[in-house]
Formats: sequence, C-alpha cells, structure tokens
Amino acid sequence: MKVEVPIRPFWYSDAWIFPKLITVVTTLDKEGRVNAAPYSHIMQFDVMAQTPRIMVGFRQDSHTFRNIVDTGEFVINCPSSDYLDDVMETARFYPDGTNELEHTRFTTIESRKVKPPSIAECPQIMECTVDEIVKLERSSGIVYANIEAIIMDEGLEQMKRAERIPAMNLPIGLGDQDRFEYFFARPSDVVAFELKETPRGIQAEGISTSMDWDVESMESLMQIPPMVREMVMTQVETFARGKGAETVELAHMTDLMAEVGMDSAVMARFGGKKD
Repeated sequence: MKVEVPIRPFWYSDAWIFPKLITVVTTLDKEGRVNAAPYSHIMQFDVMAQTPRIMVGFRQDSHTFRNIVDTGEFVINCPSSDYLDDVMETARFYPDGTNELEHTRFTTIESRKVKPPSIAECPQIMECTVDEIVKLERSSGIVYANIEAIIMDEGLEQMKRAERIPAMNLPIGLGDQDRFEYFFARPSDVVAFELKETPRGIQAEGISTSMDWDVESMESLMQIPPMVREMVMTQVETFARGKGAETVELAHMTDLMAEVGMDSAVMARFGGKKD
C-alpha cells in the first residue's frame, strides 16, 4: 500500500530522498571579501563543449547569491568526504562579510579564469561566470552559468572512472531532518553496469542504406554506437539529399554534426571501451 505525503517547503530535502553532489561555492562580495557556503542544487544545463553551462540554485537572500548577482563570478568546489565537518562549518550563518573558510581546514588557491578563489583541498573544481539569472517569485534564485574551466588534481584526469570515483571520495548528500541533522553517504560501494544492445542494435552492422556511401563516410558511420546507428544513417542521408548529393560523403556527416552542435569530440565520447 502506498500513501501520499504532504509537499512542504524543502520537499526535495525532506520528503523526497534526492542524492546530490555536495559542493562549497566560493564568491567575492563587492568589497572583495571571500564568502564560502555549501550547495547541492546543481545540475548540468548545456552538455556540449561549445557552450558548457551549469545550473545552480540559491536562496535569494543568501550571501552567495547576492555576491553572484553583484560580481557575476563564482567557483564550485567539490570536497572529499574527509572534509564533511568543514563543509558543515561553512553552512553556519556567519555575519555578512565573514570568510567562512577561516573557520575550516580549507585553504585557498588562485583560480585560473575568475576572481573568486578556489579551495586547494577539493579534487574537483569548476570556475563559472554568469550567463543568466532567474529570480523565482517568493522562491529560489536560479543561476545559469558558463563553465570557464574544470580543474582537478593532477593524475585524476588520467584515471578510468572506476578508479577516479573512489580516489575522489566525493560525499553524497541525502537530505536532512528538520533542517538540523544532515545525512551523507560515501561512494564505498560502487556498482557498474554495461549498457546492453537492443535487438535492432545487435543487427545494426547489417543496416541497409538507401544511398551510396563513400569509404570514409561508411567508416565513420560504423563508429556510431549500434543502438543509434540506423537513426544517424537516416538523418545523414536526408541531409545529403537536401544538398543534392547522390553519394554520402564524410563532409555530409561533419556538416550535419556541426549544425546540431556536435563535433569529433562527441564521436570520441562514444568510442566504446578503452584499453
């Protein structure tokens, strides 16, 4: 039997169990004073490399949100689980102008592309500038931000994901009880599943084209993951016909990818298992 529960303020952290990334956002106020506070209302907004953006939510009366509105810059710092007590220290309501980091073990380093400092102890850092700010009526302030740089500890970028997850040991936020007691998990039990092919995907290498394809374009088509290969083939042939072509060439694929915001880096992302 299931029951309906009331939707109260902070429903996302109360009624609904919503695992989230725990971060410390650093900003500067108009006087250049450092502010730091924990935030987990974060989600990717534009996944393409040409316009990488992220969405972050704040209380409109928070020091962090006001600083972002005033300066247009901030840094998302991702601490390891070893620093959860320091993360909670930055959550305390210090007076305006207080540098919360001075009450923690965190130390700052200069950021690459923005003025607010980054946190040295965080293995993963994102430097951001404001793209758009939306103030919801009697609710949150939503910041759509450009990702200016992604910084991580040297060596992590070379690791496979299965190695990097435990190495970073990022805490997972699991909400709170009455905005007083906060719950976290550590990534100590990570399970990986391999995506299986659909029945049509298994047959994708034998798909029938309705146009001739030159050698280069066919080789490129066969690099497409089988489960979407037939769909891509159809789109490319439609594009080539629209250009008056009788044979699909590699340029048709690259031109179509450019029109929809994709490039060779996207293709490489779906290159399958790496040795």
